[in-house]
Amino acid sequence: QVQLVESGGGLVQAGGSLRLSCAASGRTFSTYGMAWFRQAPGKEREFVAGISWIGGSIRYGDSVKGRFSISRDNAKKTVYLQMNSVKPEDTAVYYCARDRRPAQPIVALTATSYDYWGQGTQVTVSA
Repeated sequence: QVQLVESGGGLVQAGGSLRLSCAASGRTFSTYGMAWFRQAPGKEREFVAGISWIGGSIRYGDSVKGRFSISRDNAKKTVYLQMNSVKPEDTAVYYCARDRRPAQPIVALTATSYDYWGQGTQVTVSA
């Protein structure tokens, strides 16, 4: 069974930075792509960033390009989301997720492509 646990959320002022972490259990972390999604109240879940199993493919949602950065440490079974120059519209619950298919060369962009999800961590950006 795979468990994903996010941490690092909180309250930050606009223009500031925050780093989210997602720690995974299980022995197969390194063979799966990982992604971050977010969901604001009343809105659909949105793709934020994804990274392939060996890090060769990275994708970002249009709203975070140039501000957010995703990375992974397979030895620590952890994926990170560095959030810089945050804006009030970045306020949401952030979820990490694991691709349902192993060893994919490209990042999947849709939520249905991911089968394991963390419980989410709240990020609130004040103006």
